[in-house]
Amino acid sequence: MGRSQETFSKKENEKKRVAKRKLKEEKKEERKANSNSGKSLDEMMAYVDENGNLANTPPDPKKKKEINLEDIQVSTLKEEDREPVEVVRTGIVAFFNDAKGYGFIKDLKTQESFFVHINSLTEPIKENNKVTFEIEMGAKGPNAVRVKKAIDPIAVKVEKPGAKPAKAPAAAEPAATPDTESPAAE
Repeated sequence: MGRSQETFSKKENEKKRVAKRKLKEEKKEERKANSNSGKSLDEMMAYVDENGNLANTPPDPKKKKEINLEDIQVSTLKEEDREPVEVVRTGIVAFFNDAKGYGFIKDLKTQESFFVHINSLTEPIKENNKVTFEIEMGAKGPNAVRVKKAIDPIAVKVEKPGAKPAKAPAAAEPAATPDTESPAAE
C-alpha cells in the first residue's frame, strides 16, 4: 500500500478555503438580515435638523426659518467683495548668490520671503537692492519672477528717448513769464 498523496500544505490550503467559504456565507446572511427591502419609505427616510445633523424624526415646523436666496454664499465671494490682488510687488533683496544663481526677496508689505532664480531677473541685482517683482507658483512654492530694480519716481525725471540729458538750471530763482505776475510785484 502506498502513502496518501495529500501533504500538510494541501490540507492547510483546503482548511483555509472552507473557512473563507463559511465566512462568505455568514456575511451573506448578515446582509439579508439588515437589508432595507422589507422596510417602508418612512423607515428609510433621514432628516436634517437645524444643526445639520441627521435625525430619524422630521424637523419641527414651528422652528422653520425663512432665508433669502441672496444671503446664501456658496464657497466663493462675489467679485466686488474680493480684495484686489496686487500683481506687482516691491521688496528688498535679502540674499543673492551670483555664483549659484539664486537668492531671496523680502516683500515690503507682507514681510514674506520669496525665492528668486537668476533666470527670473530682467536686470542684475545685488543684496539690499529695492526691486519690483511678481509672484508665480513654482514646484516648491511661490517664486519671484520678472524681477527688476525699483525706480524712485521722484529722483528720476522722464526724458524723451534719444534726447540729450538736460542741464541743471544755473539760477536758483525761477524766471517770470510775461503772462503771470509775481506776487511780490503787487
